[in-house]
Amino acid sequence: MQKVDEHQHILSRIQKPNPVILDIGCNDGTDTKQFLKLCPGAQLYCFEPDPRASARFKKNMGPYLQKVNLFEIAISDRNGKVDFHPSNGEGDAQEWDLSGSIRRPKNHLTEYEWVRFDRPISVESQRLDDWCSEVGLSIIDLIWMDVQGAESDVIAGGMQTLSNTRFIYTEYSDRELYEGQLSLRAILDLLPFFEVATHYPRAVEGDVLLKNSKL
Repeated sequence: MQKVDEHQHILSRIQKPNPVILDIGCNDGTDTKQFLKLCPGAQLYCFEPDPRASARFKKNMGPYLQKVNLFEIAISDRNGKVDFHPSNGEGDAQEWDLSGSIRRPKNHLTEYEWVRFDRPISVESQRLDDWCSEVGLSIIDLIWMDVQGAESDVIAGGMQTLSNTRFIYTEYSDRELYEGQLSLRAILDLLPFFEVATHYPRAVEGDVLLKNSKL
C-alpha cells in the first residue's frame, strides 16, 4: 500500500471533516499537504527540528502554508536544547535530510552506507504534554509520527496527550537503526491502551496505525 493510500485510509477511519492532526517529523510537508488535499478542514500542527527540512517545508507547501501551524522544534522527553543528528548523502542523494534524528545512528550506518550523518546540531525540544497544555489541545484525532528511532522519547514526554489521542501512525524498525530504537513490540508495551489497527508493510521496515481502545 502506497503512502497516498495510507492517508486516505486513515482519514476514512477518523471520519471527521476537521480532524486535529499532529505531524511530528514533518520534513518537507509531503504528508501534511496530502492530508490537506484530502481533507481541507483538517487542523494541522507540524513539527520539524532540521532547519534544512523546515525551509523546504515552507517552500513546498505553497498556498497550503497558511493553513498549517509549523513549529521548528523536536518533540522529545524534555524541554530545552537537545542534540540532533542531521543526515546527508552521497552522489544523487546529496542533501538527504530524511534520516536525521535526536537519536544517534547505529545500524543505520552499515545498512544504509550511502547515508552519512554530519556533526550534531543543537535544536529546541519540547515535551508533547507541555506543548499541548500551552496551546490548549485536549483531544487529538491523529498523531502522524516519523521520528527516526525516537519514538520512545515522544511517548515518554506525552503519555497524557497520547491517552487522549485516537490514532497514532508511526514508522518502526526491529533492527535498532538508531541507538535505543524500540521494536514495534516494545512500542506497544509502552502504550497498553493502543492496539494495532493496520499494518502498512514496506520493503524493509514497516508502518503501523495504532488505535486507542479507550476512545
